[in-house]
Amino acid sequence: MRRWTLALLALLALSGCSGVRMVYDNADTFIRWRMLQFLDVHGEQADELDERITRFMRWHRAQALPKYARDAEDAALRLERGLSREDLVWGYDVFTAHAREAMRAAVHQTAPLLDRLTPEQLEHMQQRLVEENRKFAREYLRGSERERREQRARRIVERLEDWLGTLSKSQIEAVNRFSARAPLVDEMRDRDNKRIQGEIVAIIRAHEAGKRLGEKVVSWDRGRDPAYVAARAVNLHEFYTLLLELNRLATREQRARVVLELRRYAEEFRVLAARPS
Repeated sequence: MRRWTLALLALLALSGCSGVRMVYDNADTFIRWRMLQFLDVHGEQADELDERITRFMRWHRAQALPKYARDAEDAALRLERGLSREDLVWGYDVFTAHAREAMRAAVHQTAPLLDRLTPEQLEHMQQRLVEENRKFAREYLRGSERERREQRARRIVERLEDWLGTLSKSQIEAVNRFSARAPLVDEMRDRDNKRIQGEIVAIIRAHEAGKRLGEKVVSWDRGRDPAYVAARAVNLHEFYTLLLELNRLATREQRARVVLELRRYAEEFRVLAARPS
């Protein structure tokens, strides 16, 4: 649940305004495809999964999208007023709150099905998690430290250009400086992912998803290695510093583009929320 709800939020955030409706209209298909990578269900169980995804999407349309619209509009106003570190903290907290709320709703729907998984189905889930972790290692843990820092900088530039358009040389240099100084946390992130996975699988194996899984998935950061907590805090502080520098270096056109995109998102979310389920 944690990964596909975060993936859904990220898809909505990165799809571009013209693609928000298309992404959302196909979100149930995406969620089903993502869950079937981990759940080996067929027949009545597959039908039940479809129904539970439908219920989740009905909740999401009615309860989550109006909040997304409100917060996208608020973000546009904050950017127009002049971006501050407090605004960035607000944005991070808002995204995290949305993720926790969506994950709790997802667990509410799927826990009854998870509590009836057989040992064979649990073994399938565990094997798929192993494969996911291998994929993460291939994408984030390969290469020298220098190569990984350069790769991180390229990823950040690509994501920023989705919002700002082509970055200037000075802006790209700012991203490179951030990636050179901010700690690499991917190895600690990998260990933390495995910790969370182990705890979730143990809950499901004990047939206690209905009782315990909701709280577990919304408190994913509880029980983290203190070294990882500290490194993430440094990373986040440095990333806020980068965004403030990019804002200082941004052209009037770049700022206007982001404000327009945020307002378009707000309108798209309002339109989607108003549609009949």
